[in-house]
Amino acid sequence: MSMMAAVLVAIVALLHLGFLVLEMFYWDHPVGRRIFRIDAQFSARSATLAANQGLYNGFLAGGLVWSIIGGREDIAIFFLACVIIAGVYGGISVKRSILYMQAAPAAAALLAVLLT
Repeated sequence: MSMMAAVLVAIVALLHLGFLVLEMFYWDHPVGRRIFRIDAQFSARSATLAANQGLYNGFLAGGLVWSIIGGREDIAIFFLACVIIAGVYGGISVKRSILYMQAAPAAAALLAVLLT
């Protein structure tokens, strides 16, 4: 994996670690409610679901870090594809900005990995 590809994969991993923190620890907090534009009642009712979603984002980040540490392009391709699919689904079903925050960076990283 080239240095450029590894950097882009690392950026995607860092984004997903950030999503983990937001969804697991700040969902039902004023910071999380402001970022996700949700009210206190909704955040309280959905905190467990958000924490579960955050955990999945952590698994994605872990797989991407594993691909960098091991220099494994095949692992990077798998986890980046998972991120892209989740981002496209979220962009269609939840909010269009998910396409730009999740799927687009992963697509750029995947392209870099495939071109090395």
